[in-house]
Amino acid sequence: MEASWRQVAGGRGRARGRATAAPSPGNGVPFRGAGGGREKGSGGAVHASPGGAASTAGGCPVGPEAPQASVATELMSQQKFEEIKKANQAAAKKLIEEHFSSSSEEEGDEDFEGKQGKIVANTFVTYTTQTDGDIRELERTKQYVNEAFQAGAMTCLICIASVKRNQAVWSCSGCFCIFHMPCIQKWAKDSQFLVSSLTDDDFGKKDYPWPCPKCRFEYKRSETPSRYYCYCGKVEDPPLDPWLVPHSCGQVCEREFKPSCGHKCLLLCHPGPCPPCPKMVTTTCYCKKAKPIPRRCSTKEWSCQLPCGRKLLCGQHKCENPCHAGSCQPCPRVSRQKCVCGKKVAERSCASPLWHCDQVCGKTLPCGNHTCEQVCHVGACGECPRSGKRFCPCQKSKFSLPCTEDVPTCGDSCDKVLECGIHRCSQRCHRGPCETCRQEVEKHCRCGKHTKRMPCHKPYICETKCVKMRDCQKHQCRRKCCPGNCPPCDQNCGRTLGCRNHKCPSVCHRGSCYPCPETVDVKCNCGNAKATVPCGRERTTRPPKCKEICSRPPTCHHTSREKHRCHFGPCPPCHQPCQKVLEKCGHFCPASCHDQALIKQTGRHQPSGPWEQPSEPAFIQTALPCPPCQVPISMECLGKHEVSPLPCHAVGPYSCKRVCGRILACQNHTCMKECHKVTEVEDCGDKNKAGPECLHCEEGCSKSRPPGCPHPCVLPCHPGECPPCVQMLRIKCHCKITSLYVECRKITTADVNEKNLLSCCKNQCPKELPCGHRCKEMCHPGECPFNCNQKVKLRCPCKRIKKELPCSKVRENQVSVECDATCKEMKRKASEIKEAEAKAVLEEEKRRQQAELEAFENRLKGRRKKNRKRDEVAVELSLWQKYKYYLLPVCGVTVVLFAWYIAHDVD
Repeated sequence: MEASWRQVAGGRGRARGRATAAPSPGNGVPFRGAGGGREKGSGGAVHASPGGAASTAGGCPVGPEAPQASVATELMSQQKFEEIKKANQAAAKKLIEEHFSSSSEEEGDEDFEGKQGKIVANTFVTYTTQTDGDIRELERTKQYVNEAFQAGAMTCLICIASVKRNQAVWSCSGCFCIFHMPCIQKWAKDSQFLVSSLTDDDFGKKDYPWPCPKCRFEYKRSETPSRYYCYCGKVEDPPLDPWLVPHSCGQVCEREFKPSCGHKCLLLCHPGPCPPCPKMVTTTCYCKKAKPIPRRCSTKEWSCQLPCGRKLLCGQHKCENPCHAGSCQPCPRVSRQKCVCGKKVAERSCASPLWHCDQVCGKTLPCGNHTCEQVCHVGACGECPRSGKRFCPCQKSKFSLPCTEDVPTCGDSCDKVLECGIHRCSQRCHRGPCETCRQEVEKHCRCGKHTKRMPCHKPYICETKCVKMRDCQKHQCRRKCCPGNCPPCDQNCGRTLGCRNHKCPSVCHRGSCYPCPETVDVKCNCGNAKATVPCGRERTTRPPKCKEICSRPPTCHHTSREKHRCHFGPCPPCHQPCQKVLEKCGHFCPASCHDQALIKQTGRHQPSGPWEQPSEPAFIQTALPCPPCQVPISMECLGKHEVSPLPCHAVGPYSCKRVCGRILACQNHTCMKECHKVTEVEDCGDKNKAGPECLHCEEGCSKSRPPGCPHPCVLPCHPGECPPCVQMLRIKCHCKITSLYVECRKITTADVNEKNLLSCCKNQCPKELPCGHRCKEMCHPGECPFNCNQKVKLRCPCKRIKKELPCSKVRENQVSVECDATCKEMKRKASEIKEAEAKAVLEEEKRRQQAELEAFENRLKGRRKKNRKRDEVAVELSLWQKYKYYLLPVCGVTVVLFAWYIAHDVD
């Protein structure tokens, strides 16, 4: 069979106008290509000849031209196969190229990821190259940058959404937290509006700050972000670059370090705080004693750990502390020092040598009339305060008088500005304060709503109450004639604090109250151990563990409790042994204390229906009686089989549940009753003998009988030997035909010969000998003797001659009868007759086959003539038509031989 691609190639519908016969698949039925039915343009149909050959009508090649057409078809198919092969090879090559290109793309992706993972390292290149690769101080900044790299790692705390690479952001300079630009702008505007609406009477006129949502770092209104800058602030609207940190410009940061050291950050534009300054500077220690060494600028201050040695402020001692920064600490020593005036001497710290005592100076002034009234002071007392020219009380006239005389009044008007600040004093020059202003003026009240004429010194307060809310936003001001600056709320807050024990002691305020400042001692039960916790925590704080022994008195009959530590709640149940004396036996109760046992309460109210919820079982505490005494006491069982320990409360006669086992009077059986009491027989000291309480044997005799005796003993169970058996025993004779009746004791006591005589029926043996004749002996045991003398007939092989001979000789093949000449002649004639019959049957079968063959040829000739007349087409002869005259005789001979063979097998 051709390959599938050849069948398809040969049967395509491209070759229209011609019909191509495909090769037969082997069953003799021709078929077409993939076209199935008649091709377009074909001039005729394909017909099958009786021999299986295909013929076409309509000009297709027939006969010798057919092989050429098949060769052409095969060449076309081979060409088509080559085309398909080339197309498949091209497709496979293209697939391989695509596979390699995709793998290279994957490698490119991996390379991209690797490069992306090196972004942080590239960002720190400038820093590490100038610090010899030391990046130990960069961990915090590096971690912040790594988090900034992660997709979705940064979250805006205002809108709680991820900060993406392409979104405008703003970074706080205090906590470096990143927010969306629209979010932080709205936050700043809302914060300013909220603060100004609550505190500013003239809304919007003052510049209120706004805080960072995270760290509460305050910014001015002018610092509200309006444009999107990179982290270092150099580039506005930095372009999106996948090879840079998001929102970074990629340039060197150059922001000044904090605290300022004169250097600038060398990293590329980055989020978060700048790392410590990496510059190398040469510095000495704090005390300037050590040799200068190169150190990082961020850690340039260092200590040599040697004693400081600088002179302290006392001027006497030196600093003994290790090399340190800043000023030395005060001198820690103590010395006796005089006060400033020198009147007192006291031991004081050497660090504070100047001190003032509490005495008045008292030195005589230069005038010689007065003394110094200053308290202990430094330096000279100065001139007398009453010496020189002095002014009168109104400060208009000067007088030169000795210090012992007072300055008189000048008589002019005082003319000092009064307390009101508007009018002047109209009295004459006088000593002491001026009087209050009594002029009447038109005054406005503090709130500015009313006016009234009244003395200048009196304030005008109207009765109008302020209705503005105080800073607590809960209560109105309610102050009379309030000028607008309402005081803070003076009412007590009074809200219950989180502890739920106290109320807020502060004045009324906004927001949550401060935590309760009180503390509470959480104590153990006995109060020896305590823990101080904030008020309100005592409900959730466990009491401290107390190491003291619980001192509660026992509630049971014991004199003391088991030792256990201090605790809350009831004491644990007493587990000491009861040790009460039992009334019946006098033993001590070994059980645990049961004076306060919990017993489930019974007889409670039962639910009246399924709608009523069943109540939980209730337990009551009550004293239980002592359990039965379990002290083991040895006791012998009723049948005296064993001695077992029994609990004290169960002491008494008992049965061990064994079988009694005493020998009954029959001397053959034992008592099968359960262990029971047995009265001993006085005249017999045997403990194994049954007593009157034991069973009486009611069984039959079960002793073994003599061999061969199938009858039981007729006596009941008895001691001693059984009597001889006198029953008749039915047995069969040796020939198994006759039944004989013999006494059982004769059979059981007889020997072998006597048993053979008793079993003989005195008749002829009915058994057959191997030859088929009956035994002539009397009834006997064993096999019959083989000595048959009965006459039997013996024939020759052809069954014609016969003789009578003894059976024993015939069985031993001592005599035989042979055929004579007459017998042989009769056998030869019978075989000839049989051969003649077989030959006649074979000839008859040949004639029948010849007749069938001729009839078949005649039918075949008539069909050929009809086909010629109908088609009028020359038909090529098949192999059968060409060589049928040679094949028919061969087939006939083969059939005859096969029939002869079958006939011989049947015979």
